[in-house]
Amino acid sequence: QVPLVESGGGSVQAGGSLRLSCVVSWYTYRRYCMGWFRQAPGKEREGVANIYSSGGSTYYADSVKGRFAISLDDAKNTLYLQMNSLKPEDTAMYYCAANSLCYTNPDRIRYWGQGTQVTVSS
Repeated sequence: QVPLVESGGGSVQAGGSLRLSCVVSWYTYRRYCMGWFRQAPGKEREGVANIYSSGGSTYYADSVKGRFAISLDDAKNTLYLQMNSLKPEDTAMYYCAANSLCYTNPDRIRYWGQGTQVTVSS
């Protein structure tokens, strides 16, 4: 089991910002692809962004490009998702994820955090 501990969710008005954090073990941080997924009520879980800690290459879903930024803090073994210009359609449970390879298909992800709720009001 790979512990992934998320924080930073909450409620915000449209146009606002939030930053999600995910603390991981050193081993996971150095060897896994780290990412964020989200799931809105009645919808399938979808990939939002991911990053390889070794090379730093990133992926963003089209719906969040230019608004969200994924990053790593090497000193803290922490993954972040900075979310700006939030929209009501960003409302969802956000999950931190870790896997040996980067995938956007949630069925291929091995490790999940417990989730943190993000609610954006209009």
